Amino acid sequence: MKKFLVISLIVFLISFTAIIKNSTKRIDDDLFTIKENIRILKKEFEKIKLEYDYLSSANRLLEFQNLYFENELLNKDIKKIKIIDKQKNNLEIKNLEFADEN
Repeated sequence: MKKFLVISLIVFLISFTAIIKNSTKRIDDDLFTIKENIRILKKEFEKIKLEYDYLSSANRLLEFQNLYFENELLNKDIKKIKIIDKQKNNLEIKNLEFADEN
């Protein structure tokens, strides 16, 4: 009976260790996949950010204005921009608010 108990304990410990190793391996594979996906997304984000920064830079926008619009675009004071809010049959004109204003 004592031998059976020892053998059962050893078999249980071996199978328990195998289960733990398999689940750890699966988690490690999932982490690797997620890290690779993050790495790929970071590269894509850097490309898109570079493109956005290049296309939206002030000099680049002025080039586009001269190239495509010539004298059609006018400078506007941003504080003079108003918001028209239509609720049901009511029109309300508000000043444009900025996040950094108190």
